[in-house]
Amino acid sequence: MARRRDQIGQSDEHNARGIELADRGWLDEAVREFKKSIELDPAAAHAHDNLATVLTEKGQLSEALVEYVEALRVDPASPTAHHYLASFLAGHGYDLAINLYRRALELEYDFPDAHLNLAMALEERGQLEDALAELQIAHGQAQDDEMIHHELACCLIDMERYPDAIGHLKRIVKAYPQHIEAFVDLGIAYTAQGFYAEAEAILTKGLEIDGHDFATHYHLAALYATWGRPAEALDHLEIAASHDHEKVRLWLKDDRLFDALRGHERYLKLMA
Repeated sequence: MARRRDQIGQSDEHNARGIELADRGWLDEAVREFKKSIELDPAAAHAHDNLATVLTEKGQLSEALVEYVEALRVDPASPTAHHYLASFLAGHGYDLAINLYRRALELEYDFPDAHLNLAMALEERGQLEDALAELQIAHGQAQDDEMIHHELACCLIDMERYPDAIGHLKRIVKAYPQHIEAFVDLGIAYTAQGFYAEAEAILTKGLEIDGHDFATHYHLAALYATWGRPAEALDHLEIAASHDHEKVRLWLKDDRLFDALRGHERYLKLMA
């Protein structure tokens, strides 16, 4: 028992020394101290948390995650262990995912799903050029994958590379004539390019697939609002609102395509 108390005391000393070193910016030295603390007392949740914090600062996110989880495992009743893990995931979730996807691709480069998911994480970070590069690789590795091809087209839309997006989306709707999301996105790309008749035709085909689809009605409304056809725009907007009024209000809030309708009585009623 006395030996155990001595070990815990020594563990606390190494943990305290690690904190001092970390405060001075000597991260490698701090890591060594925290690891010594844990060797002496594996149940020292605070040492695991402190080690994880330093590993995060060093950019070693997967290793940090292991330590945060270990802190929670050894002390599941610790509110601070729950808090630190939650804070880590909230602040570094996408960065951790990106690191792990890249590690997976280092181990196996011919892994289209990993390229796809890495791209989606990069898109969330606003790194569209990097995301596009990953999607192009994924598409090259799995050219018949409908989801990868569609995500590639969506990324091009986000980058406002509409002609490229249109080329991809035309191939998707030809290969997958029930892919309503691709019809909607093709309509969006045509509208952005000013090809209003083409947008109307493709979105109308979308309604033939599913006449109740919220997104199709909403983007037809956006097309007609842009095209100077307010009555038709409001007709489709009201149908979309009948399916999800709150979503319509949320989408309309920042959608500049509806600027011409903002003083219209029917529009104001939708926003009420």
